[in-house]
Amino acid sequence: MARTGDNPGSWRGVQNRVETPGRARHKLSGVITTRGRLALAAGSAARWASRVTGRGAGAMIGGLVAMTLDKSLLRQLGAGRRTVVITGTNGKSTTTGMTAAALATVGQVATNAEGANMDAGLIAALAAGRDARLAALEVDEMHVPHVLDAVAAEVIVLLNLSRDQLDRVGEINHIERTLRAGLSRHPGAVVVANCDDVLMTSAAYDCPNVVWVAAGAGWAGDSVSCPRSGEIIVREGAHWFSTGTDFKRPSPQWWFDDEFLYGPDGLVVPMTLSLPGAVNRGNAAQAVAAAVTLGADPAAAVAAAAGVDEVAGRYRTVRVGAHTARILLAKNPAGWQEALSMVDPSAAGVVIAVNGQVPDGEDLSWLWDVNFEHFVDSAQPVVAAGERGTDLAVRLGYAGVAHTLVHDTAAAIASCPVGHVEVVANYTAFLQLNRGLA
Repeated sequence: MARTGDNPGSWRGVQNRVETPGRARHKLSGVITTRGRLALAAGSAARWASRVTGRGAGAMIGGLVAMTLDKSLLRQLGAGRRTVVITGTNGKSTTTGMTAAALATVGQVATNAEGANMDAGLIAALAAGRDARLAALEVDEMHVPHVLDAVAAEVIVLLNLSRDQLDRVGEINHIERTLRAGLSRHPGAVVVANCDDVLMTSAAYDCPNVVWVAAGAGWAGDSVSCPRSGEIIVREGAHWFSTGTDFKRPSPQWWFDDEFLYGPDGLVVPMTLSLPGAVNRGNAAQAVAAAVTLGADPAAAVAAAAGVDEVAGRYRTVRVGAHTARILLAKNPAGWQEALSMVDPSAAGVVIAVNGQVPDGEDLSWLWDVNFEHFVDSAQPVVAAGERGTDLAVRLGYAGVAHTLVHDTAAAIASCPVGHVEVVANYTAFLQLNRGLA
């Protein structure tokens, strides 16, 4: 078992062990069947139609049409590439963006930058980057096993696991077991796993090639017991272990502090990110570790990841009438905890927008797990917004947070005192606001 960070032993050793981009065995095969070419042409036409009719960017519909016509298309498009698959409950899009940026220091990269992380989105991304020898793919947790079977990823990045949309996805321990089983079929892959997350550590624990990264785990509410034995997880500072078993936190090969990223063989690289929060430093650490595994220079990889300042609209600051607004995305209790910690306490107001559509999870009982008491002593005006703003207002009321209710998110921003407003929104509320602003 890969338990104590004993393999791969050094970043130069990893680079020597994993083939470099120029070697012949990693040339793109370029072999797409006749059926596959017809499927791609149909997908391209569907994408064009979606764009010209104003229905959307067309990546998803293009991928859906193509995969419907040729079920083997993902395997064909993935052949011959050196692929990194990134998965987890939170931080997938950000880490994928950082990984793609870091890998771009090595060569051309195909990536699903807009976050379409199921088969159709992956097909669209790989089709758009037909000439790229490298790929950085964000993949939904439940889709990872069959995606790995199709694309034979060289590196698999495991971020974190926590409750998310129980009415769609299911219990978190089931997801961990599914990931564990999927990884077991690919013992040759290098797994870059967050050793601070109990569930992801369990998923990677039996893999022969693990790079352990201390990427942080601020949310521990879903890992109070061992996913393997059911025994209690005991936490002592950064360390954790399962009572009655040998399952424990592995020793990390990569870790970070407020100024530097540390790696194998005494590697120390200054790391100043454009994105806020300790959680994004953890995302960057895993992105850099993955890129270094595929041959990137550590300093160049850190510099590239540090330049990522926006991910599909996340974290960007926009002008909304008389206000500026920074838009943060949060989708589940763990994500909300991180997002609320990033809220600028000097902002003129805070807008919290919540919808309850299918992509959000229609069951909003998770609102009661979010620490909205964070705003009890704040002098900032707080505005509840979104289609389920009333549900949110009830939760804020029980938290003792003074607030107003304005369902339309743009109008909620306008209701704040003139100045900068922090907006925290769940998935479809986030999308609606960005479309409105566009």
